[in-house]
Amino acid sequence: MTLIAEDLLLLLLDDDSGKPLADSTKLPRVLAGALVVELAMIGSLRITGLDEQIEKDHVVVAGSRPEDEFLRRVFDLVASASRPMKPQKVIEKSQKNLAKELAARLVAQGCVTEKKDKVLGLFPTTTWPAQDTSREKVLRDALRSALVDGTTPSPHTAALISLISAVDLTHKVIEDADKKLLKRRAKEIAEGEWAGAAVRKAVSDVNAAVMAAVMVPVIVSTTSS
Repeated sequence: MTLIAEDLLLLLLDDDSGKPLADSTKLPRVLAGALVVELAMIGSLRITGLDEQIEKDHVVVAGSRPEDEFLRRVFDLVASASRPMKPQKVIEKSQKNLAKELAARLVAQGCVTEKKDKVLGLFPTTTWPAQDTSREKVLRDALRSALVDGTTPSPHTAALISLISAVDLTHKVIEDADKKLLKRRAKEIAEGEWAGAAVRKAVSDVNAAVMAAVMVPVIVSTTSS
């Protein structure tokens, strides 16, 4: 099973340098958001709406426990919580070490290699340059088809586009296309009819949670300077 989060990370790694296109605040959170979205797509979790006993916009169990270890971890977090959490809290509790762990899976699959180095000879850093780009090419072709050619994306591709759009990196993943066109088309897809109402709500709430989580450090640093 190929996770949306795996493919998302693959697309957000620069092939040559192996560095993530998203910064260290955005990357783990959008990857955690991808896990929540996928759990909603397979019916394991859902986000509450109006006219329910539980307050709206909270993540609750909706189906069976998934087999994949990454999905299972988020599912268990939600299932064991003493009270339902909002998507942002689920993301915050799920994002620690996630990028490195997903990258390790991509290394095992032969998509990227792991390269350890030190910045200024002191600070350890890890990058993941591309090794076999065939899977990545298939993903980019599918994204380009939907974003540039206007074809109808699969749910998997639409979810990827929605998440990449949440961190405003569509133009980095599809470099040789008009930035405004990509942004507009990505927004249309994120809000479109590619999935049922429950999944679209999950995508919308996760994207809002990712953006909110990213904004908090910005606000803190601005007010403290």
